[in-house]
Amino acid sequence: MRRRHEDPATDLHRLVSRNVRTLLEARAAEERRKTRADRIADAITGFTGSMSFVLVHAVLFGGWLILNTGIVPFIEPWDPFPFVMLAMWASVEAIFLSTFVLISQNRMAEVQDRRADLDLQINLLAEYEITKLLEIVDAMAGKLGIEVPDRRAVDVLKQEVAPEIVLAEIEKQEQRIETTGTLPTPASTPTR
Repeated sequence: MRRRHEDPATDLHRLVSRNVRTLLEARAAEERRKTRADRIADAITGFTGSMSFVLVHAVLFGGWLILNTGIVPFIEPWDPFPFVMLAMWASVEAIFLSTFVLISQNRMAEVQDRRADLDLQINLLAEYEITKLLEIVDAMAGKLGIEVPDRRAVDVLKQEVAPEIVLAEIEKQEQRIETTGTLPTPASTPTR
């Protein structure tokens, strides 16, 4: 029995659902790969980047300053002005917090690198598929006798993009910017 064609919107919805599910599965896998140290660093970084952290510190520092200025009767200041102990505490805390932030950022950079690699692979595959489709459309136009106004442009677009050539060109342009301090002109960039 022949299967009826489904609604294109249903196919699109199925495709989007698959992609979202794959993305969520990849994120869950990243979470499972985290070490205990990564989880601790993320938790600390998450808290330190919140308004709760700001409020806790505002209360702690404000209280410290009030108690150590001698304003409150029957409490002897233990860290009078210039509040050396408070400054030392804040400095040590800053050292540890910056370390936790760096740990989290390093791990996030690794995740971003993997995602960038995936994006590159998908983009290269899409480029390949588009190039092949252009070849097919051009062959169909030729078979039907349809004249292409800009044959040279079509021929250039039908060439596959070589990633190593693109990377070499990027490096060349970056080197030019570093040595001359000028941006390359559009005419100097290769078409393919």
